Amino acid sequence: MRQLSAVDTQFLNFETATNVANIAGLAILDGVLTRGDLLSLLAGRLHLAAPLRRRLAFVPFGLDHPYWVDEPRIDLDYHVRELGLAPPGSDEQLGEQVARLHARPLDRRRPLWEMYLIHGLAGDRMALYTKVHHAAVDGITGADVLAALLDTSPEPTATSSVPAPRDQERISTGEMLAKGVAKAVANPANTVRFLVDAVPHLDEIPVVSQLPGAGLVSRVTRDLAGRLTGRDPAPALPRMTPPRTPFSGRISGHRRFAFTTLSLADVKRVKNAFGVTVNDVVMTVCAGALRQWLIKHDALPDRPLVAGVPFSLRTMGNQSAGNQVTLMITQLATQIADPVERLLAVRDAMTVIKDRSSLAPAHWLQQVSDMMPSALTGLAARAAFDLFAGTAGPINVVISNVPGPQLPLYVSGARLLAYHPVSVITDMSGGLNVTVFSYDGSLDVGVVACREMVPDVWTITDHLRAALSELVLIVEQQ
Repeated sequence: MRQLSAVDTQFLNFETATNVANIAGLAILDGVLTRGDLLSLLAGRLHLAAPLRRRLAFVPFGLDHPYWVDEPRIDLDYHVRELGLAPPGSDEQLGEQVARLHARPLDRRRPLWEMYLIHGLAGDRMALYTKVHHAAVDGITGADVLAALLDTSPEPTATSSVPAPRDQERISTGEMLAKGVAKAVANPANTVRFLVDAVPHLDEIPVVSQLPGAGLVSRVTRDLAGRLTGRDPAPALPRMTPPRTPFSGRISGHRRFAFTTLSLADVKRVKNAFGVTVNDVVMTVCAGALRQWLIKHDALPDRPLVAGVPFSLRTMGNQSAGNQVTLMITQLATQIADPVERLLAVRDAMTVIKDRSSLAPAHWLQQVSDMMPSALTGLAARAAFDLFAGTAGPINVVISNVPGPQLPLYVSGARLLAYHPVSVITDMSGGLNVTVFSYDGSLDVGVVACREMVPDVWTITDHLRAALSELVLIVEQQ
């Protein structure tokens, strides 16, 4: 058994009828794949993907974080499903189907995942949509789960024999309660530790960073710590107040999903021409696309959008389960018309948050979650969502860039053509999420939006391609 961390538990706590914490991937496949093939593959490899074998065990009265317990018999017939698209089987039809599936919450009485084999996609292609609850995986461990089911050649790799079921560690209800009480007693000390650790980093924390004086207190404390330790203080962050946009505020329970693929070679051409990073170019392309969408809707603010950028806290070789991420905030320079000036502004903004992360790793998300007594975390999360649902929120959009393998992969002989992430939107983070996954020379993009806020989500993918083409053209003309 393994107990969920405070961050893992938050992904359970904030779920409502409209805020759903599913993360998923949409694999586009070339070849023939049947549901029977998938069932056989999973039966032989499920032991390599621990998050798919576990279900939740809740502590009575919510006194402590839940536990993961191994499910000895996984009902694959329940978890693996198939459906077909009506002709002509367009990408837009596929996006609509994925949006419906993604909005549905997972059954907490079972292991928190589902897999859908989707037939009828135009061009003799197939799709495989797999969703897992965010409490079970983050972007890195989610990719690891995917890797357990993939091969590097059309011929499936032989796997080690499935280990025989073994007795697992059990914890009684009484032990759960005892541990929960002990943590509750220790919680005031956790709060004090959080306050001491957090003061130098108040300007990193969404919402808190917008309070008057937060930046000054943070900067003075960092400078003092630098003098005491003899190390250079971490650089200050600008105060970032998100402007209101059409995708700000309380989201509905309905989703839109669109996807596209960008050339990694083109991104690298821009990177090399201007001496920036691949991630700088990705962020700038997203900024350019959002700028154009806002202009088309007569809603472009005169100050930059504020993006939440997930950062992994995993160290090299750390394969532990659960979420080890934090969220940094940065400005997107959407108010700048010139593409090159926008790129350089995004580069400068990203450099600051990377310097902050390297000098003082940002664990504020974990610390805030640890500070709150477990029995109150659900109430606190929902209260925070209610508080900011009617405002611009602490951020406007989430943009994530997840590294992936740069070689062809296969699922039971069917070639993986692309893998588009399908992520999370919430009342607090805004009704739009853009996530990028690099695979085999491409950047596969997934855009998730609230259906009522961004009904024309496919235009954002058009703007993404146009924003990259604009930068490539500038490079060619130099």
